[in-house]
Amino acid sequence: MNVKYNDLENKRVFITGGGSGIGSSIVEHFCAQGSEVYFIDINVNESKKLIDEIKKKNFSVPTFIECDLLNIKQLQQTISNIIKEKGPINILINNAANDTRHKIDDVTEEYWNERMNVNLRHFFFTVQSVKKSMIENGGGSIINMGSTSWMIGQGGMAAYTAAKSGVVGLTRSFARDLGEFKIRVNSVVPGWVMTQRQIDLWLNEESEKELMHRQCLKEKLMPHEIAQAVLFFSSDQSSGCTNQAYVVDKGWL
Repeated sequence: MNVKYNDLENKRVFITGGGSGIGSSIVEHFCAQGSEVYFIDINVNESKKLIDEIKKKNFSVPTFIECDLLNIKQLQQTISNIIKEKGPINILINNAANDTRHKIDDVTEEYWNERMNVNLRHFFFTVQSVKKSMIENGGGSIINMGSTSWMIGQGGMAAYTAAKSGVVGLTRSFARDLGEFKIRVNSVVPGWVMTQRQIDLWLNEESEKELMHRQCLKEKLMPHEIAQAVLFFSSDQSSGCTNQAYVVDKGWL
């Protein structure tokens, strides 16, 4: 059964990395709530496919803007244009990330910096960009997408896990700094979510067996289950929640 959050209807939502994976499910779920959704991505084809699928379901149609998160000036200008033309952003979802695996000896200084920029840096600058309009509008909700990878000691992607652990500190600092303005800042922390990318690159008989052994709930974690948590922390139904890192992983031990 789908839950209807009446307070999310017509709310202006900005989502990074919304064209595929978890992000696309988040976009769709907000559109189902009747929210005014703007999402950015560098994958134009997947983003257009998502919009077509949402139209077929008669949900609110989102606005896609092609934007490279590595270009902070472009990112900030994109947000500024939305605020100037449409009004303040009520809800910010920092979702975009890339968990490409890498060996320790293969990491160069340039690669390290690129991983930080892809997985953490833009979180700060999106918040910086929406802060003023949220304050003037009397509040807002910010969701930073984390990862359980660093919590369980996932190997083979140290730069990614370092960046994702940084999301926790960033979330807590923003929650403290922005709380007096009625801006709530939380993190939703997914386990291993079965996006198409994860299935194609890393899911096999051995890894699935290990996953089912380690998870308390013996079923795959799906993108919609992450989106459902994001909706809750975006809604006023979670009005007492800020400074939290909420894990959605089916009990991955």
